[in-house]
Amino acid sequence: MSSDRSKDGGLPEKTTSTKSNKGQKTTVNIGAEIARWESLKDQKGMNSDVELATFLLNRIQHEKKTDFQSCRFKKFRENLIWVFQDLEHKIIVFLKNELEKFKKILKKENTEYFVQDYIDDMCSIKEAALDITLHFLKSMKQDELADSLKDELVFIHQRKLKSNLKRKYQCVFEGIAKQGDSTDLNKIYTDLYITQGVSKQVNTEHEPKQNDDSRCAESQEIKIECTNLFESPEQGKQIKTVLTQGVAGIGKSISVQKFILDWAEGKENQDISFIFPLPFREMNLKEKENLSLMNFVSQFFPEIKGLNLTRDDKFKVLFILDGLDECRLPLNFKDNETWRDVSSPASLDVLLTNLIKGNLLPSALIWITTRPAAATKIPPDCVDRVTEVRGFNDALKEEYFRKRFTDEEMANTIFDHVKQSKSLFIMCHIPVFCWIAATVLQNILEKINNNTKNQAEDASITLQESDTENIPKTLTQMYTHFLRFQIHQSRLKYDGENRPDVSWDKDAILSLGKLAFQQLEKNNLIFYDTDLKDCGINASEASVYSGMCTQIFKEETGIIIGTMYCFVHMSIQEFIAALYAHLFLDISKKSVFDQESTEQETKNEAMIDMLKTAVDKALASDIGHLDLFLRFLLGLSLESNYPLLRGLLTQQDRNDESNKDIVQYIKQKLGENLSPERSINLFYCLNELNDQTLVQDIQTQLREGSLSSADLSPAQWSAVAFVLLTSEEELEDFELEKFKKSDECLIRLSAVIKTSKRALLSKCDLTEESCSALASVLSSDSSILKDLDLSYNNLQDSGVTLLSEGLKNNCKLEKLRLSNCGITEEGYKALASALRSNPLDLIELDLTGNDPGQSGVRELSDLLQDEQCKLKTRFLKSAAAQEACECLTKVLGKSPLLLTELDLSEDKLKDLNGEKLSALLMDSHSKVEKIKLNNCEQTEKSCSVLATVLSSKTILKELNLNNSRLLNSGVKEICEGLKNSVCELEILKLSDCSITEEGYKALASALKSNPSHLIELDLRGNDPGQSGVKELDDLLQDKKYSLETLRFLGLIEDEACQYVRGIVGKNPLLLRELNLSERELGDTGVNQIAALLQDKHCKLNTLMLHKCGLTEESCSALTTVLRSNSSLKELDISNNNLQDSGVKKLKSGLENTNCTLERLRLSDCSITEEGYKALASALRSNPSHLIELDLRGNDPGQSGVKELSDLLQDQKCQLKTLRFLNSAAEEACQFVNSVLGENLLLLRELNLSEYELGPSGLKKLAAVLQDRHCKLNTLILSDCSITEEGYIALASALRSNPSHLIELDLRGNDPGQSGVKELDDLLRDQNCQLKTLRFLGPAADEACQYVSGIVGENPLLLRELNLSECELGDTRVNQIAALLQDKHCKLNTLMLNNNSITAEGCAALTSAFNSNPSNLIELDLSENKLGNSGMKKICVLLENTQCSLEMLKLSDCSITEEGYKALASALRSNPSHLIKLDLTGNDPGQSGVKELNDLLQDQNCQLKTLRFLSPAADKACEYVRGIVSKNPLLLRELNLSKRELGDTRVNQIAALLQDKHCKLNTLV
Repeated sequence: MSSDRSKDGGLPEKTTSTKSNKGQKTTVNIGAEIARWESLKDQKGMNSDVELATFLLNRIQHEKKTDFQSCRFKKFRENLIWVFQDLEHKIIVFLKNELEKFKKILKKENTEYFVQDYIDDMCSIKEAALDITLHFLKSMKQDELADSLKDELVFIHQRKLKSNLKRKYQCVFEGIAKQGDSTDLNKIYTDLYITQGVSKQVNTEHEPKQNDDSRCAESQEIKIECTNLFESPEQGKQIKTVLTQGVAGIGKSISVQKFILDWAEGKENQDISFIFPLPFREMNLKEKENLSLMNFVSQFFPEIKGLNLTRDDKFKVLFILDGLDECRLPLNFKDNETWRDVSSPASLDVLLTNLIKGNLLPSALIWITTRPAAATKIPPDCVDRVTEVRGFNDALKEEYFRKRFTDEEMANTIFDHVKQSKSLFIMCHIPVFCWIAATVLQNILEKINNNTKNQAEDASITLQESDTENIPKTLTQMYTHFLRFQIHQSRLKYDGENRPDVSWDKDAILSLGKLAFQQLEKNNLIFYDTDLKDCGINASEASVYSGMCTQIFKEETGIIIGTMYCFVHMSIQEFIAALYAHLFLDISKKSVFDQESTEQETKNEAMIDMLKTAVDKALASDIGHLDLFLRFLLGLSLESNYPLLRGLLTQQDRNDESNKDIVQYIKQKLGENLSPERSINLFYCLNELNDQTLVQDIQTQLREGSLSSADLSPAQWSAVAFVLLTSEEELEDFELEKFKKSDECLIRLSAVIKTSKRALLSKCDLTEESCSALASVLSSDSSILKDLDLSYNNLQDSGVTLLSEGLKNNCKLEKLRLSNCGITEEGYKALASALRSNPLDLIELDLTGNDPGQSGVRELSDLLQDEQCKLKTRFLKSAAAQEACECLTKVLGKSPLLLTELDLSEDKLKDLNGEKLSALLMDSHSKVEKIKLNNCEQTEKSCSVLATVLSSKTILKELNLNNSRLLNSGVKEICEGLKNSVCELEILKLSDCSITEEGYKALASALKSNPSHLIELDLRGNDPGQSGVKELDDLLQDKKYSLETLRFLGLIEDEACQYVRGIVGKNPLLLRELNLSERELGDTGVNQIAALLQDKHCKLNTLMLHKCGLTEESCSALTTVLRSNSSLKELDISNNNLQDSGVKKLKSGLENTNCTLERLRLSDCSITEEGYKALASALRSNPSHLIELDLRGNDPGQSGVKELSDLLQDQKCQLKTLRFLNSAAEEACQFVNSVLGENLLLLRELNLSEYELGPSGLKKLAAVLQDRHCKLNTLILSDCSITEEGYIALASALRSNPSHLIELDLRGNDPGQSGVKELDDLLRDQNCQLKTLRFLGPAADEACQYVSGIVGENPLLLRELNLSECELGDTRVNQIAALLQDKHCKLNTLMLNNNSITAEGCAALTSAFNSNPSNLIELDLSENKLGNSGMKKICVLLENTQCSLEMLKLSDCSITEEGYKALASALRSNPSHLIKLDLTGNDPGQSGVKELNDLLQDQNCQLKTLRFLSPAADKACEYVRGIVSKNPLLLRELNLSKRELGDTRVNQIAALLQDKHCKLNTLV
């Protein structure tokens, strides 16, 4: 054995083995091998050799097997790699193709093609590719892209859903089909009559009873196609929730089924992405579960799992909630919590209420179907549209039968039979009953035809001609035949039995009947397993009942797990319940209503008790849910019906008395105070009992016309109602007077009124008692009443209030007549409220002859103004009033009854007869208190109409005839009406009616005849003559007259009159002059006063409005005055901001030939050139009156003054005085005119040089300058001896009128200390246009500019000028000298240190100072090389007696002894001013110092300081003087020996010795 393995029990590594090739021997060391064997055995812990050998053999076999498997796996692995490589390639190619499609879908490229591709070739692998794509998109955070892709491929879910819904809904199970189990819905479907509901309440009557109302006309209904339920008739309005109601079997579920099928087949409503039908009967089974909406829908429709319903912006979803009446959930809309999250679990009740309210999936569409009684479970504000399935109208009934039978002859025969039975034809309103009738009659007709064929007779015999028994004529017979037929068919199909007699399963029918009866008492339509168990029916057996008799009892399995049970139609449940009652009595001899009682003596007695109890219970039901049950119960009690139930019920031994007993009991009940609905049902019951006695009696009386005088019992009245309702003839008009005029008769026949189009109840002695019954009629869903006439009945407000309740709810009435019904304001308000609640149908309302009170008409009138209101209301009692109302309505575009003010201005009255207008105004409905007839061409005839109105009893309080040309004749006609004692007119307005004195006198006379009412009389704008006003004014003063206001003036004029009266204390109408100056009248005040001035009563000659805050607006008013008032002669409107625009408005007044104004004052009115031109133009147009014009203080511009000045030269112009300036300015103007011969105001340049103007002349000239009429640009006043005062006057003038003067020359004048500054400051004023202000000659001005450039200031304004070290030189000094010698220069200090000035410059300076010596106080010429010649020039200045120089600095000026002597001489000759003299740094020579030093000793000399030395030298000089008592400057030898001078003193003395003034020869 050889092995190199040592791990896991392998052989030891160090073994000796010898191997040889084939044919060679091998040597083995046995001892060594044995040793290895033993060692291995010990290592493995084995006890025997066998154990070790076995172990080693197993190990060898395992290794061999492993080697084989390894080889096999290696081959498999190599193959697997290839397979998966190929698989990977295929998957990648597939996914790439799918991803490419997804990409193109997202890019909207050929989307339709790809969608179709998916639909045609959809498989799970493609859906998996989509899932993979969506997964990775979301992992990449591309949620939006993933959602978009899902939205585009929503058809994946839609396709599955449509497929399943189509399979579920494409067939309809209609009974036990003879040839198969179902019928294609599309083949047999007949359109149902669906209307838009207008009912605002739910009809709680028994639903089968509503079928009797199928006769109602359909003209008033709004028909809606089932496919268009969610289409809104109004643009922009969305229909989101639709509630469709209809009685049981009427076709609601079939409509839903057809709607879904059309969608699933792609025919209709393809804009809806998903439809989810959720029947309540199935949802009831989820009542106790908590689910999210997503999970809930997914459980019903697994095919849409994964669909994101919250993406409601991408697709439209419709939830169909079918059968609300079968819902066992509370649907607590009020208290349920708000729920918005579709993924969060909640109770089913919370989910549904929030879905319907729009909290969950707000954009989802909701369609709810229900029976009427359950409709109230949904709040009205949650519903956008209410529709009603009306079933089949007459045309659709016929269509159904023709579709039902392919044999046209059979269809005709069956339909004719149904139509001839009123009761059956009415029931065929319900599609289910059509099917029952068709089933029964087809079976009977086939039997008839078979029999006739066998007898070789005509096969076309009709049902009526047949001798076959038991052809159904009543409901009971029809349903009995139906039951027999279905049981027979069941036996034939399931058991193969085909016997002539029915084989009844009594136990099954008993159990089924018990279920029907018990659930009917509870008014339950849907049953569950527990309900079946309670009746002894096992859930497992339910299908037996369903299969045995499918049409009778249905088993329905919902989409979710759960089974529900119901009868095909409620009427079948009621029939089976009635059959159960008879079967129970037959078996137990007890009444089903009293099962605990002891057994009756006879079945007959028990039967009678049971039937009576049933009658009582049916009458006790508010909703009539036992009405049809009672019909069946009574019908089954007839012996004639027992043969049909042979084998199920035993033959009863009944006699005629028993039948009469129950008939009499019903008639007795008819005599009680029953509702019309219950009474009518009892007649149907009598019909089932074949009793026609009451009906036949009433039919006889109706034919004879004797009902109106008959005294009928309640039962007879009910019979009348029944006969009328079941008559073959349509009752168009119901006339109560043909029966009996009473409340009782109306109440008894209210059901008949409901089926009539017109109810004529006029003059029938009705009271409010009838109104309650009529309200019920009006609010009934089934009422077709269009026209109701209640005129001349004492209904009063209480009755109308009751009637109004009916108008509010579902009322279809179009015409309502309530004339002369004793209605007042309260009743009108009730009507208005009702009509606001239901404004759709009523178009005519007659309320004539009532008394609406103050606000009654207004209540209804406001309603009439609503654009949606179609109502036409008649209030007026007479034809004349109505004609007047209609005439005025056409003229005014609005009914005059809506108005308290009648505006007939502009001849709107036309040819309206006065009597008719009076009739209108006298009607109690008319609230006209004011009539306007302004601007009418009144004739004598029209005034006669008004006189008639005034003479009538009306509430007219005001008559307005302004601006109507009445003349005196018209006024006299009106006065005839005013004289009448019934006239209660309070206000009469006759302004601008061309009334003169004669008319005023007629008015005064009329008012004296009837003084008690008129309180206001307006006569503005008339011309009363001299005594007209006095006539009426005297009337005003008499206390016995009511007249309080007599108005001659307009409101504004009168206000102005009162205002002026308050100021001046007098009536302005009596004044000739009125001064209102300096009162803040403003434009408003002037407008008032202007209106006063225009009145003919105003005779003012002079009006002064100086400084009254007027603007151009006032000018408009004053212009009107100038045009109209010829008495105004003088107008002062000075100091008002009229401006040019105001003057332009005045212009049109001034140029008017009616203007006679003589004096016009317009000073300070901000008038410019444009305004002056306008005035000139006006005066040229009308030159004959104005003689004085004052325009001072205005700004006339360049040519304004000339325009008016030229006008003065016009001989035609009467203008004598034209005033531009004040008196001072005028004087200056005259002065210039005398000097220059020109008008100063027309000049642009004025040169008055060298004229001695003096202060007063200059002030006058300044007055001209400050006037805006002055347009001077240049003013030259050089050498005019103008002083500071004149300068100040000029500055002030230019500030007042800164806009024109641009150059002012004042050279050669003496402005004083502040004159220059005044004008210089003016230059800095931004408003000042002055560009050139000349004080100096050219040279001086140049110097001034030069100096200003250096120092940055105007030297004329300086007192000190420092130009030291500016290197001026003699040339610049010569310029500066020209400035210094001008009188405008007022320098006190001049510093010219170190400026290279020589004697030449010095000469110029001294010459300048000699010319203007009075100001200079200090002069510094140090460090200039003046020399002695320059010094001598200075000395000339010092000698000038006008020189006031006090300080003179001449240090370092190269002055020697000669100069010193000249200086000393000058100071001796004029010693009065100089007090300080600095001569340091000069060389005075031997005697120079002495000359000046001696001068200091002269008492006449003012010199205080004479400086020769520098400070250090001067200090040494004083020190030495103190020692030697002599001036060292005058010594030649100085001995300071033995003095303790020290270095400090020696330094001082050294400074002295250095100075040129020191002349020491010897120093000791």
